[in-house]
Amino acid sequence: MCPKVYADAEMPMARTGDHSTKTNGDCGKRIQKFAQKVERCPGLVWQKMWKLGRDDPRRVIHSLKVGISLTLVSLLYLMEPLFLGIGHNAIWAVMTVVLVLEFTVGATLCKGLNRGFGTLLAGSLAFLMEYIADESGLIFRAIFIGAAVFLIGAAATYTRFFPFIKKNYDYGVVIFLLTFNLITVSSYRVENVLKIAIERLYTIAIGCGICLIMTLLIFPNWSGQDLHNSTVSKLERLAKSIEACVKEYFNENNIEINEDESSEDPIYEGYKAVLDSKSTDETLALHASWEPRHSRYCHKFPSQQYLKLGAVLRHFCYTVVALHGCLQTEIQAPQSVRALFKDPCIRLAGEVAKVLMELANSIRKRCHCSPEILSDHLQEALKDLNTAITSQPRLFFGSKINQDSNMLAVAATAHASQEHQKDSRVSTSSVRTDPSTLLERRNRRVSEQSKEAELKLLRRLSSKIAITSLEFSEALPFAAFASLLVEMVAKLDHIIEEVEELGRKACFKEYKHCDQIVVTSERPQIIVDQNNFPSHGAE
Repeated sequence: MCPKVYADAEMPMARTGDHSTKTNGDCGKRIQKFAQKVERCPGLVWQKMWKLGRDDPRRVIHSLKVGISLTLVSLLYLMEPLFLGIGHNAIWAVMTVVLVLEFTVGATLCKGLNRGFGTLLAGSLAFLMEYIADESGLIFRAIFIGAAVFLIGAAATYTRFFPFIKKNYDYGVVIFLLTFNLITVSSYRVENVLKIAIERLYTIAIGCGICLIMTLLIFPNWSGQDLHNSTVSKLERLAKSIEACVKEYFNENNIEINEDESSEDPIYEGYKAVLDSKSTDETLALHASWEPRHSRYCHKFPSQQYLKLGAVLRHFCYTVVALHGCLQTEIQAPQSVRALFKDPCIRLAGEVAKVLMELANSIRKRCHCSPEILSDHLQEALKDLNTAITSQPRLFFGSKINQDSNMLAVAATAHASQEHQKDSRVSTSSVRTDPSTLLERRNRRVSEQSKEAELKLLRRLSSKIAITSLEFSEALPFAAFASLLVEMVAKLDHIIEEVEELGRKACFKEYKHCDQIVVTSERPQIIVDQNNFPSHGAE
């Protein structure tokens, strides 16, 4: 009796021991995996940093420029003679470098001049208010300062809602508010506020001066050049997307693209960059308007014309998006139908891509595009597509026999669906009336769910058969695809007009027949919007 009791008592203890051993083993594996991730972390960080600098080496140069600027401005604290001359207000120079020094010349000039003029205007107005308040008593002075802070703060904030002010001088208004309130309010308690304001103005001027020297004279990055390169990149991306989309459409081993995989699709990535470029282009155009004329012949940079060209490219891109959507539609043209028009469509898409690449290369080289950019090859490709379509009248005008057979299929499917619904109603009534066990109910519930899934499938099939029973069912998907290709050819004229207008305003070189524009896109793509830091409205 006793051995049996001891054995029964030892069994739970053995199970508990096995469970604890298994838990310890799992913890050990997790710790080992975590240790492996920690070991790989420095290598992964180094690879990402190397890739970021390799994609655009200007990022490394800009980081070094910021480090050198901060080191120079820190000398106001580190060197004793400079610290005695400026004092604790040297911290404003450090803050100015951190806030003003941007990646491009235009962005630095925009923030630097806004900060400088905002501080100067606020200081002048604060001194005027101080002069008026000094002539009165202590109580009236406090009331006057409070009223001035309220009126100036409300008026300056209201001006920020004007589109022109918000677009160009919003940062300057914020600095004006900050400086005015600091000087005006502190003047009520501090005796020598004039000296403090002048020292702050000096230190801000020193910080802005260092930023301008670093930005303008040492490896400058121009916003106008970034906008120029971004326009070239958009044309090249569109050309690649069109060619890849048409080739994928006529690919015999075409695989449907899921929505989750669309972000990794090169076609999607190509036109997505064009659609998402509006805010970046507007920012670059704004900063380019602040930049001095730095070209060889000191021509004014036509930033607004670049924005117009970008808007036309986005409208053109909508057609490319619709063309890509033809690859993912529910009703697809059969491969036998696509094969009839494969060669003329691929040729037409190649000619459209060729025109876009020639426009990209002409903008890159800053020369006018060829007067014969819409070559005879493009017209011939259009004629070939038209001939191929008109040579298949039976495909596009349908067949009575096929229509009758499709309608019979629809009727058969509808009859099967009605029978299925009748069976489901009978089974449901039997479940309600006949007594059964819990197991039988569960089995019947599972069977009902499977029947509902089959019914949904039948509905989808019947709807598809009903669509395919249309007279032009086989030709409709391809007709939509072909019409979008022709629409792209029609929209090419708008792009060419904007590019020619850009060449006139930017004073591009005249086109010469001896100039050979090599159509190539094997260039590293620089993502311009990753070089722009978010602006800071306050310190």
